[in-house]
Amino acid sequence: MSESSSTEALVWILRTEIARLAPGDRLPSSRELTGRHGVSPVTVSRAFAQLAAEGEVVTRPGSGTYVAPRRARSATDAPDTSWQAVALAGRDFDPGAADGLSDALPTGVIAMAGGYLHPSLRPERALSAALARAARRPGAWDRAPAAGLAPLRAIFAQAAGSAVGPEDVLVTGGGQGALSMLFRALAAPGSPVLVESPTYPGALAAARAAGLRPVAVPMDDDGIRPDLLADAFAVTGARLLYCQPTFHNPTGTVLAPARRRQVVDVARAAGAFLVEDDFARHLGHGGPVPLPLVADDRDGTVVQLTSLTKPASPSLRIGAVIARGPVMRRLQGMRQVDDFFVARPLQEAAVELVSTPAWDRHLRALSTHLRERCAVLAGTMARELPDWTPTRIPEGGLHLWVQLPPGLEDSAVADAARAHGVAVNAGARFFPAEQPGACLRLGFAASEDPADLAEGVRRLCEAARACATA
Repeated sequence: MSESSSTEALVWILRTEIARLAPGDRLPSSRELTGRHGVSPVTVSRAFAQLAAEGEVVTRPGSGTYVAPRRARSATDAPDTSWQAVALAGRDFDPGAADGLSDALPTGVIAMAGGYLHPSLRPERALSAALARAARRPGAWDRAPAAGLAPLRAIFAQAAGSAVGPEDVLVTGGGQGALSMLFRALAAPGSPVLVESPTYPGALAAARAAGLRPVAVPMDDDGIRPDLLADAFAVTGARLLYCQPTFHNPTGTVLAPARRRQVVDVARAAGAFLVEDDFARHLGHGGPVPLPLVADDRDGTVVQLTSLTKPASPSLRIGAVIARGPVMRRLQGMRQVDDFFVARPLQEAAVELVSTPAWDRHLRALSTHLRERCAVLAGTMARELPDWTPTRIPEGGLHLWVQLPPGLEDSAVADAARAHGVAVNAGARFFPAEQPGACLRLGFAASEDPADLAEGVRRLCEAARACATA
């Protein structure tokens, strides 16, 4: 047995003995313990030192080691977790400014932040009915296959294009956990990962948590720039690109048709994976939605990530990764280590939901609602805040990306907006490196009613005036 293992074993034995003794009782001497347990004097010394550091014992030179006084803790005493700073040393974790669910907003605050639908836009009746039917399915509470239910894998494969088969699909528990898994699977800690600038904050958080270094690649009106992407691969030696080619968060950009092939070719030439975050495929505003990049990729360069969460409900944590080649085997192996499988009742409910006419009706209605809300927000801003410039009127997604005029700082405006009763997202958290200008992300899907968006803009006007005069 190693010295460290012997110390741990002796500490456990002594803790058991201390529990039976009263404060001030003397513990066996070092000589007694070495003879009784067959350990070295060094092991005994280390065990006593650890227990002394924990406040379990006190050592009196020349006398011995005694059970320490036990301080009575009252119900009002705050717990002392300061010891964890030492125990966690070397396990640094930087979640960044992830874009997940936030605390509930105070009453009266208009929600123009976050990335989920207001309950009035969700298919809640269809979800409830699907879950009830799923619970009655034979074997609904049995263990699910590690890769996911066959019907659900077929549904995701069909949505990705004819070149994708069910065998290329791994069902996941939503998108964010899958993104974290992909970053761990595709790059070693310390490696660079190329990302659009700006990009989804949750991706930056997941990359950093996996020990990766996000490297910014600029965008323009047509999406990520292939020329600068090639330069970034050459300079950094990166073997991983994360991008959102369809209804990009936060800008709403759709990667131009001519660039879609270029971007895949650049990644392939670099011997790199391209993670395609296709979260917004069902969030279009009525126009045509391009096929995913994975649909035209036969060589395994593109690994697609998609989800039912955004168009349905935050709690429908069902997504999929589409991949080909050894990387899929690696992901399946990680599934066995991480969580074995995704809860079967939730998978069954997803199959029930998307297999009914109610799902198609919901998507058509959602498209109309999102287009109308986007128009209300953009129109009200044009009247009330004409010097705030939307980078575009998006054709899909949940947000408007707005450049602020000179003299306004985004975090100050976001703080002032919250004080005036409207929640928005400051732009700084969307950039992996230096921020080129002050921006806000304004959501139009989280508020209860389109009229709230107009009121939210009015409150933003007040917040801007407060910042200008501060």
